[in-house]
Parts: sequence; structure tokens; C-alpha cells
Amino acid sequence: MRNTNTAEAWVKRSLAAVWHPCTQMKQHELFPLVAITHGKGPWLFDANNNAILDAISSWWTNLFGHANVHINQAIHAQLEKIEHVMLAGFTHPPVVELSEKLSALTGGHLGHAFYASDGASAVEIALKMSHHFWRITGQPKKRQFVCLANSYHGETLGALAVTDVAIFRQAYGDLLQTVHTVMSPDLRQALPGETPAELTQRAASDVAQLFAREHANIAAFIIEPLVQCAGQMAMHDATYLQLVRELCDRYSIHLIADEIAVGCGRTGHFFACEQAGIWPDFLTLSKGISGGYLPLSLSLTHEQIYQAFYRDDVRQGFLHSHSYTGNPLACAAALASLEIFSSEQVLEKNIDRALELNRAFAWAKADERIEHFRQQGMILAFDVKNTALHAASLTASFGPQLFQQGLQAGVLVRPIGNTVYVMPPYILSAAETQMMSEKICSAYEKTLDGRKSS
Repeated sequence: MRNTNTAEAWVKRSLAAVWHPCTQMKQHELFPLVAITHGKGPWLFDANNNAILDAISSWWTNLFGHANVHINQAIHAQLEKIEHVMLAGFTHPPVVELSEKLSALTGGHLGHAFYASDGASAVEIALKMSHHFWRITGQPKKRQFVCLANSYHGETLGALAVTDVAIFRQAYGDLLQTVHTVMSPDLRQALPGETPAELTQRAASDVAQLFAREHANIAAFIIEPLVQCAGQMAMHDATYLQLVRELCDRYSIHLIADEIAVGCGRTGHFFACEQAGIWPDFLTLSKGISGGYLPLSLSLTHEQIYQAFYRDDVRQGFLHSHSYTGNPLACAAALASLEIFSSEQVLEKNIDRALELNRAFAWAKADERIEHFRQQGMILAFDVKNTALHAASLTASFGPQLFQQGLQAGVLVRPIGNTVYVMPPYILSAAETQMMSEKICSAYEKTLDGRKSS
């Protein structure tokens, strides 16, 4: 009888039945799928039991390793009680406890949590809530949004409208609301002789000019604080957040902080906004909030927003909903993750881990083919110069080739264009961090040398 459980068989069955995300499926004729059977700690294991170090936390979600004992136990304990109940007209202990703990982490500034399942949906909630707030408070003209150049906030239609990455927008542009796009404070864009402070001020001035003209029509400004992750890990100074917070206050415009990728300790503080000493009107979380275990997202907001919807008229309530809003299992995973942050002093230990990460990639800082080496907490990135890519005839295929070479070396690394980055789980030892760097270095050299992965 034919064996349908081999790695090759699983890949064939997946290609026949599964439409994979963020993928041109035809590319899998050249770059085969990898059949993963299990994981442990920072490691993934394929169907042939090859170990792969997860340097990007499985799309920036897995904070404390695969098959984490504490999170496993929390989910199992919750599974014995209730797996799911609708959150319309009902509540349950995990969603209450999680909401209270997140509010406490903001110092009570953001005390109301609205739940969904994925990051784009959390962004949709913030956008809709802002729009609806202005409508029911007598300013219906304020319905436009502002985003940064090269920003990414998700791929549902509302989130995609405030996304400025052409490859995601080009097929759906005629479905999207028109938005304002302002200069990114990306520190790589400094003009000759321009200091980071001057670039930051120049970017903020672009916002100020727009707000001065259009504030009567603008509902909210959305930003990924400190790092535009899908925008090739573009990093900016925390001062920029202070400046836009002041501008939003001056012109009565909501500030939405999309912390889906940069929250949950990734930039050094639990919330990236903390580094600027400001709080937004809406803060979105997903990815790492459940430790990378279960789909969960939320939008936090403050009392003024909440009270605007607190009325007798049902039509003036916020009537957005998802079937799995506030799922108990996902909330239990999130509570277990927050317990790990506290009991294992994760943020404090990440200071040393970030230094270890920087030291491990000293080779990249010294490589003349590399530019814009940068780091924000547990996110490290660098760009391979276009001259190096041209010399290796890799202008269009560098990312896929490095990904394949990485798998051959035993590391999961997924470049964005010519940007190589790592966002590892918070559990790597110094030895594992060094090993990750060495594997990526080997894959990088083989890719530029034109050696094909087998």
C-alpha cells in the first residue's frame, strides 16, 4: 500500500488542497514546502526530523518557544472548563482577567479591550471605532485616515487602505478608501549631513502640514511605533511618537498605535509606546499576545472613546463582532504568557539578550556588502547593498534563495526584499543566539556566492 505519510506525500497533499498565505503558489515548483511535524523551544522539526532554529518566531508570534510547558498546561486546564462561549451577552474569567491585566500594564490609560482573532481585524476595529466616534459626537466629516509611507497594517480592506506596500495593494486599489500618506521617519532616509533628530523633525513637519490643512476631515493617524516591520524593518526615533502625539492632541485626531508586531516586549518595553512616554487613543495587539499559540487580537482604548458609545440607542453602540471574540482558550494562553513575563523577568533579561544578539551579528556590521545595520530590542536587521545583489545576479531572488539556504543550514530566516532580520523567541541561550547568527552567516555567504540549495 502506498505510504501517504511521508514528507513528500504531505507536501503534495498540501499543494493540492491548501492555498498558502502570502504566496505565489507556482513558486513552490522551485521552492518546496517544508512539512513541519513538531517543535520544541526555539526549534522546529520537519517530517525527516531535521531541526530548524526559528529565528523569526514563526512570523513574529512565538515568544517563549514551541510546546512551552506552562502555556500548554494553562490551555489544557481551560479546556477542561469551557473551550468557547459567545462574548455577546456572556463573559468568562479568562477574558476578564486578561483585560484587567492589560489595562494595568498601560497604567490604566487604556482600560477597555475589544477582542478579535487576527491583527488586521484589530486594526479594522480601531479604524471603525474612530470613525464611528466622530460620527456620534457630531463631527461626521472626520472620516479620513493617515498612515506612513511604506507602512503595513494588514490585508482586510480597511487595514489594507492604510497599508502602503504596493505588492499588497495593487490588485485591490479600486476597493479601498483613499487615505493620506505622510513621510516615514525611517532613519535610513537621512539626507547627506542630516542628523537623526533633523530627519525626525522633517518627518513630523510633514504631518503638521497635513493636519493644518485637513484636520477637520481626519479621524485618525495610524503608526507602528518604533519599527515598520513589514516595511523592511524601518526603524525610527521615539521622539517622533512624542511629536505626533502632540500634533494629534492639537488637532483633535486619534492616534492608533499598531503594536501587533512590536508589542509584547519586542522593542524592549512591553508596549513600544512606553519608550516615548506616550499613550495612543487605540492600541492594537495580536501575534505574541497568546505566546504564538492561538489566534487572538484586541484593540485597547480609553474611557472617553468608550463613553461615547455608552447610550440608550443600539445604533450608537459599537456593533462590530467576531464569532470567536475573546475565546477562552486563547485568553488562557495569553494569561499564561503574561505570567511568564512576570515570573521570569523577561523584559529585564531581554536587555542582556539584545546585547548578545548584537554581538553575535558583529560579522554583519563588518561586511562591506551590508548597510543600515540596526536594532530595536529583540529586533535586529540589516540591508544587503544593491551592488552586492547585482554582482550576484540576485536582484529579484535574494530573499527566496536566502530562505532556502537558511533551511539547508538549519535556520528559519525570511528576508523582506534585501533586508535580513531576526526576531527570535525570548528563550534563546547565548550559545543558541551565536549558533543562529553563524547559520545565517553561512546561508548569506552561500547565497551571494551563487551556490544553489539542494
